Amino acid sequence: MAFANKIRSLLKQAVSVKPSIYQAVRCMSSSKLFVGGLSYNTDDQSLREAFSGYGEVVEARVIIDRETGRSRGFGFITFTSGEEASTAITAMDGKVLFVFFLP
Repeated sequence: MAFANKIRSLLKQAVSVKPSIYQAVRCMSSSKLFVGGLSYNTDDQSLREAFSGYGEVVEARVIIDRETGRSRGFGFITFTSGEEASTAITAMDGKVLFVFFLP
């Protein structure tokens, strides 16, 4: 219910002040990002390294399948601030993340 009230409040602001939709969404953003489409070879450390150039990464976690022990192809990154998360979204959106394993 609180979430619906927050959305309603933001929409009222958007109508009265007419900010862009990006600004309205940005107000609701958090410092935790969902990252999808990951290679099954991606692990927590490589995910952290890929995003650490955009801010201080508090946590990088690739979700693992319980039965197979293999990556499920998605994960989460937590930054110390919403601004860092926003920078990472802008920079990494649509990019390909390469993970190399050397013998």
